[in-house]
Formats: sequence, structure tokens, C-alpha cells
Amino acid sequence: MTDTQLLSAAEQFGTPLYVYDQQTIETQYAKLQQAFSKSNTRFFYACKALSNINILRIIKEMGAGLDTVSINEVQLGLKAGFEPQQILFTPNCVHFLEIEEAMRLGVHINLDNISTLEQFGNKYGNTYPVMLRLNPHIMAGGNFKISTGHIDSKFGISIHQIRHIERIVSRTQIQVEGLHMHTGSEIKDVEVFLQGLEVMLDMVDHFPQVKYLDLGSGFKVPYTASEKGTNILSLGEKLAERIHHFELEHNHPLEIWFEPGKYLVSESGSFVVSVNVIKQTPATVFAGVNSGFNHLIRPMFYDAHHEIHNLSNPDGVERIYTIVGNLCETDTFAWDRFIPEIRENDVLVFRNAGAYGFEMSSSFNSRNQPAEVLFTGNAFKLIRKRQTLDDLLRNQIWEA
Repeated sequence: MTDTQLLSAAEQFGTPLYVYDQQTIETQYAKLQQAFSKSNTRFFYACKALSNINILRIIKEMGAGLDTVSINEVQLGLKAGFEPQQILFTPNCVHFLEIEEAMRLGVHINLDNISTLEQFGNKYGNTYPVMLRLNPHIMAGGNFKISTGHIDSKFGISIHQIRHIERIVSRTQIQVEGLHMHTGSEIKDVEVFLQGLEVMLDMVDHFPQVKYLDLGSGFKVPYTASEKGTNILSLGEKLAERIHHFELEHNHPLEIWFEPGKYLVSESGSFVVSVNVIKQTPATVFAGVNSGFNHLIRPMFYDAHHEIHNLSNPDGVERIYTIVGNLCETDTFAWDRFIPEIRENDVLVFRNAGAYGFEMSSSFNSRNQPAEVLFTGNAFKLIRKRQTLDDLLRNQIWEA
């Protein structure tokens, strides 16, 4: 998908606009399949990254399963055509009724705290196999906000509570068919995954019925030309070697699961906006666009970096700009960026915006959420209409 085509999409559908390239998603999935071809591996797309049902259908057609964190995500997966056994449900701090609803739907269930484990065992015993999400106490990821396997994380059951887990499992006869961990996002060092794998393999001896180990995901996606992503080819080689050795030594075959989300969809996504105003101050030159953290919150929430290009004037003289939004809040996308001269009404694009972009958007300031478009077969297809005032009012109860 070229910049000229993105400009065409902006003219056709208006801005702000999310655009996703189907071919990029398929290419990323093919890379995963190649990297882990030497081990018995399955992939479950973490749909919290981007849950538009059209994207889910693409994921299904590629052959992946679905990783979900809420009952509505489970339902979306079923509506997209996934079979229950292709869906993994890994909730956190939910009511037990949500666990029971997942049981009714027949999906894989991942339990991540002692309280839920006890409730489940006392009520259902060995009637429904489950997974256990363990906290390996491994600090990983780009920063504390996106690290989920450290000692202060709310996710998972501490590996130091293994005796407590064993007592509950033994007393209630819970059938533990899988073990799960996820240490964070933006993981550059493959040794983090291998360290986690060793923790999980040590846990297998405690649960002889285990069939699969889920290592989560967190594969690093490059956001600048100088960054490097996770070397998944190296990880695939080392993982296959370690698993093969374990299976020979213990006569215990294992299936390895991963839950790539950002890795599959981030680079497929472009967020296209229009420039409302150019405002010069004694400190900087602001380019104010027709969006804000209501549409793309990652730069403000995670200090995330997105490359920003001027689609309308790509060959202009580079100048220094601070890119800000149109909200009545501080919504700075980027400080002091060298970008070809930006003029009012120019169209800019934020790269690498396919993951946690629209998915974390809102209608803050009563501004409409953007449309979503899929680029497939060399053509654009509208997959979500732009929000309207009627949408904002739909569930409000008022008298005209």
C-alpha cells in the first residue's frame, strides 16, 4: 500500500481514518510459521490489539486461533467463525460468572488467581479442563506499564505459590491441561522467552496432564528504521532444540502456544489525519491535527513512538514540528520532529498504527471515532463507519 493510495483513501473516506493492509498481516503470520516450523506450535491472535470482525476473519482464514480477554471478545470470535476450541479465554480480575459463561461457550479457559481456582475446583472439579496462568517473576518489555510478569504485576499466580496450587488441584481434582505465562510487550531479547520457557518446563512435573505451554507473546515490532524487532528465527531454533530435549528426557510431548497481537497487525495499520492549523509560539511550531488521544492514545499513555510523514508534501523542506491534537487536553503526539514542511489542510500519516489504535479509542470531547478501512485486493473496503452524533446519543435517555 503506497502513500499515494493512502492519500486516495483519505479523499474517499475522509479523516481521521484507520487503514489496514491485509497483505502485511498475512506476511507477518507467514514469518511466524516459518520461524517456529521445527516445533509443534500454534498461534492464537491476541485480538485486544485490533478486534474488528473483518480482521478476525482474515486471522481465521490464515489458520490461527484467537486469544481473548473478555466474554465479548469470545463472542466476536464465534461470530467471526472460530470454533470454540480455537479460542483461548484469558481474563483478569473478572467475576466468576464470566468464567462460567466461557465454559458454556466451550472455549479454552485460563485461570490466573487462587480465588478463582478454588471456586472453579469446588464447583466443577475435573469436569472441564483448564489452563493456569503463572507469574514467572521475570521483568520484561519496554517499560513498567507493558511488563506483566514481574513480582508486582496483577497478572497470573506466582510460581512461589505452587504448593498452594497443588493442594487445590489435588483436593478438587481440577484437570490442568496447559500452563501459561506472559511477561510483557516489546521484548527484544529472545533469552527472555527462553528463561520463561525454563520456568514453565520446571512446572510441568507438577502437572502430569499438561499438553501445552503458552509463552504469551510480546514480540518487538520496530517503530523506527534504527530499531530491530525480536529475532523470531533465532527464538524458533532455540525453542525447538530445548523442547525436543525435554520431550526425549521426560517422554512428555508438548505443544507450544504463542499469542501474537501487535506483531501481526501493528505494521499493517496507518492512521491518517488532516492538519487543521499551524501555530507558531516562542518555543515551537505546532501542527494541530483533527484527532487526539481519543483516537490514538499510545504516544500519551505509553510514550510510544510513531513515525509521522507528510503525505501531501513529501518532498518539502524538512522543518521541526510538534504534532498535537484538537482536544481540550494536552494531547501531544510528538515533540520536535523533522517533517517535510507542513501546511494547513495537509494530510499526515502515523505509521505502525494497527495495534491498540482504534481499539483504545473513545469519543472523548464528544468527538466521533474514526472510520476503519481495509486495503485488500488492491482496493479499499470500508469495515467500520465513522461515528456520528446519533451514535453518541443512541443509548442516552432524554426527551427532545
